[in-house]
Amino acid sequence: MANVTIYTTQWCPFCIRAKMLLDHKNVEFSEIKVDGDLEKRQEMTRLSGGHTVPQIFIDENPVGGCDDLFALERQGKLDELLSSN
Repeated sequence: MANVTIYTTQWCPFCIRAKMLLDHKNVEFSEIKVDGDLEKRQEMTRLSGGHTVPQIFIDENPVGGCDDLFALERQGKLDELLSSN
């Protein structure tokens, strides 16, 4: 199973939806909360190029945010990325 990391904030509805999809697929993930943590938010931006949450990584490759994750699921590509290991 792939290594999944998701940068989130506590009240972000898109973060919640992305985590729900991953939970539904029984995918374990590391969550990095950036609420009030400037260093973690800067790390997220540096690694992903994105400024909004969530920012999702599969095997250290940025896949984007919630909409991008759901797009991969609709295209049938998410399972392939998640089983790449």
